[in-house]
Order: sequence, then structure tokens, then C-alpha cells
Amino acid sequence: MPTECNPTTMLFARVEGRRVAADFAGGAMTSDAGALLLGASDRAIGLVDRFASCFADARAPALVEHEVATLVGQRVFGIALGYEDVSDHDQLRHDPVMSVLAGKLAARRRDCAPLAGKSTLNRLELSRPEPTRYHKIAHDPAAIERLFVDLFIEAHKRAPEQIILDLDATDDPVHGHQEGRFFHGYYDCYCYLPLYIFCGRHLLAARLRRSNIDASAGSVEEVARIVAQVRVRWPRVRVLLRADSGFAREALMAWCEANRVDYLFGLARNARLEAEIAGELAEAAAESRTTGRPARRFRDFMWTTRDSWNRRRRVVAKAECTKGDPNPRFIVTSLKPKAAQARHLYEKIYCARGEMENRIKECQLDLFADRTSSHTMRANQLRLWFASMAYVLTCALRRIGLAHTQFAAATCSTIRLALLKIGALVRISVRRVHLAMASGYPWQNEFRLAHLRLAAVC
Repeated sequence: MPTECNPTTMLFARVEGRRVAADFAGGAMTSDAGALLLGASDRAIGLVDRFASCFADARAPALVEHEVATLVGQRVFGIALGYEDVSDHDQLRHDPVMSVLAGKLAARRRDCAPLAGKSTLNRLELSRPEPTRYHKIAHDPAAIERLFVDLFIEAHKRAPEQIILDLDATDDPVHGHQEGRFFHGYYDCYCYLPLYIFCGRHLLAARLRRSNIDASAGSVEEVARIVAQVRVRWPRVRVLLRADSGFAREALMAWCEANRVDYLFGLARNARLEAEIAGELAEAAAESRTTGRPARRFRDFMWTTRDSWNRRRRVVAKAECTKGDPNPRFIVTSLKPKAAQARHLYEKIYCARGEMENRIKECQLDLFADRTSSHTMRANQLRLWFASMAYVLTCALRRIGLAHTQFAAATCSTIRLALLKIGALVRISVRRVHLAMASGYPWQNEFRLAHLRLAAVC
């Protein structure tokens, strides 16, 4: 951060007879010099400008100091750099690197900083679908949702043969009296229950929901929207939905069967299902007692519920015994046995959905997607989308600039710490802006390589 406020020298313990002194007279400096890579990533995929186009600005143009694109970029870049709150921008608006990212080194008015402060950004987050007298900036939720899918499709050079869409619901604890808060017994807290949809590392949807609903609520509409948008560009792509037992609902499975979409869902166990694999559980228990190690058997059979399913469906059971205790698990799928055998289907395809948990952790822990402290659900949904766009931007840096490096699979927080948080002296002249970064920075080779790759795309 730039610090030119206190020239008073501070003295510290001597080192080898030399006095150690420090002050805040270094001039224009930043601790976020690596954010230039985020700017290059943004130019490579056009995220900020396209995200800003989802907003409508009804303010008087002659009186506008901070354009919507500047505001949107500030918020997305700030979250990616670890600044979770709009109040952080009261200092960040003076940061020279943030000004470079926004493409605005100076304000038109003398009494104004180059970038916006917390009050202006707060009005952006409180925007509504339609402009009003007191809310001049509006946003289009449908356009924002389409943008996530467009960015996912454009990340592929050619159409894949198959995509696997992972669905999951997670808790987003709230600590005030936000609109839509409810107590969730499973999570033992007041929270929201957002729905996430990923394809690998790509985020396709982040929908904020009340927590007094079923985990699968709204999933049919979200999946239908995404699949329709994908098939416009990739008409022959095969789609597989994958989720835990919270999504094994008749409505979602019936929609998949009617729309040529395969599914692979966990299935909650019950006494009838366990009785169906009693023989396999006994065999696994006998083997476990003999070897002293976990043992498992697999069973493939057709199954239907007593009243909630309208047809028989393929179920794969894992009959496992661990330390003498039975541990049966079940999944339901539309995939045929010739497409995937039972063991492979469970161990290699279904269990891989656990990787989605890491993506949700990146969004919530690294990029603050759970900071939903505004009063209205509409504002909190927009906050969730800002954090999600910061994830997409960091993902683009990882995918394009850091491929085949030690950071190719790094988390967003690791990328931030290693590649974005770099101290630098900033010199601004008539002809250029020069950032003299720390000579002792340890990952210079990776940084240079990322710059070259992103420059080639831009």
C-alpha cells in the first residue's frame, strides 16, 4: 500500500553496530505489484468489461467520476488480492497498481482520488435489477449468469466429447438479521444454502438460496439453463451430472432422462437397500476379519422406491466392512453397465466429485464468497457473484499463465501469496509507469513465464 503520511523515523535494535531506522517516506510504493498478472488475465478473457456490461448506469454522465467498469474492476481485483470488504478501498483507491489495473491514474476532479471509496462501491453492491431514484446503477442477473457459462465455453479451444457438471450445496453462515436467514439443523447455525455448479475447476453457477429448502431446490432450472447454453455452442457434447444424495430427486432425474443428460447421484441408504446387499456385506465382513483390513464388494441392480420414483433405475452398491463395522454406500445412475462397470463407476467416477469441495473452499475461504453481510438477499447475491468472478479471474491466471509450473494446481490463496503480493517502488512519468519489484523475489522465473504466456494471448 502507498504510505507517505508519516516521515518520523523509527529506531530499532542495532545490527553489527549499525543503527536500524525506518520511516514512511519511501514514496509511491505497493505491496500488490503482482496484480499486473491479474490485469493481463483480465485482458486475455475480457472479464471485467463484460461483467460491467451486465450493469446499467442511469447517473448523469457529466457528474460521473467513477465509471461502472472502474467500480466493477476495483471490486473484482480487490477480492482477488485479499481485500474482502469495500471499506478496504478507502486506502486502496490511492494504490498506484489498482489505478493501473483500472486504467485511470488520476481523477478529473482535484479533490477526488483516482478510484472510488467505500461509499461509492457500496452503492454498486446495493444496485437493483431496475434503476430507481436512489439507486442509479442496476444489474441484470440473467446476463451475469450467462457470462459464467460463456467464459467456461471460451476457455476450451475445441468442444469436448463430454463434460461433467458437479452440483453441491454448502452452508454460508450469517451472523446478523439478514433477509432470508434460517436455522439449519444439519449445519447447526443460521445460514444461507448457496448452490454451486462446477465443471472441473470452472465455475458455472453460484446461486444464493435460503436454507429452509431441500438441497436440490432450483437445481432443475439452473441445470436446464446451463445445458441449453452449452448445447448452443456444443450441440453434440455429452453431459453428465454428478452430485451427492441430496440431489437424487425424482424431478432432477426425470428431467435428465427427458433431455439426454446422464446423471450419477449418491443415494441415501435405508433398511431396504441394505437388505438387498446383505450377502455382499457378509462376505466383506468375513474377509475383513480374516485379513484385518477393510474389504469391499460391489453389487449392480435395478431399483425403485415405494412411492417417490416413477420408474426403476440402476443402482450400484458398495458393500464395505471397515474394522468390523459395515459401511454400505449406494449411487443411482442413468449410465449403462457397458459404459461403466460398478466398481469403476463408484471409485473412479463418483468419488472424484469430492474434488469439488476444494473448489468451494477456494471460493469461500480464499475469495470470501461467504461474506454475505448485507441486509437483502439481492445485495448478498451480488456479493457472491463478485467473489465468484474473482475466482474465475484467478482461475484464468492459473490456467493460461501458470500451466505446467509448480503453481498449475495451486489454490487461489497460494497464488495470491506467491505471485500477487510483491513489494515494488512505483515511478510514474509522462511516458511510462515503472514498477521496480523486489530483487529478492523468489519466483521470478514463474512470474516472467506467466507474463509471456498472457501477453501472447492478449
